[in-house]
Amino acid sequence: MKKFLMSIAIIGGFLILCFFLVYIFFNPIGTYNSFVQAEENINGQWAEVETQYQRRADLIPNLVNTVKGYADFEQETLTGVVEARAKATSVQIDPTQLTPEKLAEFQQAQDQLSGALSRLLVTVENYPDLKANQNFLELQAQLEGTENRISVARKKFNESVMEYNKSIKTFPNNLLAGWYGFAAKGYFEAAAGAENAPKVEF
Repeated sequence: MKKFLMSIAIIGGFLILCFFLVYIFFNPIGTYNSFVQAEENINGQWAEVETQYQRRADLIPNLVNTVKGYADFEQETLTGVVEARAKATSVQIDPTQLTPEKLAEFQQAQDQLSGALSRLLVTVENYPDLKANQNFLELQAQLEGTENRISVARKKFNESVMEYNKSIKTFPNNLLAGWYGFAAKGYFEAAAGAENAPKVEF
């Protein structure tokens, strides 16, 4: 009886091994194509993320010019926004290089710009006339809408990365992923203290 069970276990193990070998060696095209499709989905989501961040960057010069019209406005705060914008727009990532390290660098630059904008908005509270400026109010609505779009784009990007990373790390796909050169992508991480971050309001 013991020998019979051992024989069954050996045969079962052999059949499982054969199944994976057949999957790996006779279905590489389908697996490769699924990796490519998942990666293309990430690239599409990344393009949307970049578009929304660029939209925010394009709004900032008008915001700064509007605020500069108030002679006694704190120049240090304005300078901080301008410098943070320059840094954020200088950090670009090739979609084929969305590594955790590269994405962390990109996020850090964008988070610095978010922080500079937050400080600007807090300072604006001291200028009632500026808060009532029509041009400023229009920029307020556009910037707030853009922040919401950024949040949505980042969420969709993270979801697509999660599906891709799960696919290439799951056995037996992980055997082919390394062979074909597919590596894990980075996620957007919540900034420290983000759970307490104030809403973007002027």
